[in-house]
Amino acid sequence: MNPEKISVRTETGQNLEVVVLTKTANGIQVVIGEGVHNMKCDLAPTRNGMAYVGSIRGREVVYERSRAQVQADLDRANPALRLPRGR
Repeated sequence: MNPEKISVRTETGQNLEVVVLTKTANGIQVVIGEGVHNMKCDLAPTRNGMAYVGSIRGREVVYERSRAQVQADLDRANPALRLPRGR
């Protein structure tokens, strides 16, 4: 099993590779760190939908992809989610 990793930018300009726990167009939950030093962070879309922003221990974390791009990634990864269900 290969965990999905994304690159986020901190407020100091540092880029971090983080592991994705859950990913939807409405929010992304990631794990920052490894082992006993890991922390969960919820990323929510900004008002204009051009990025996802979260806070971990008072520091801002930004994932610079739009809501539409994330939805396109999800559709590409699992196209069956978009199909209507049969009765």
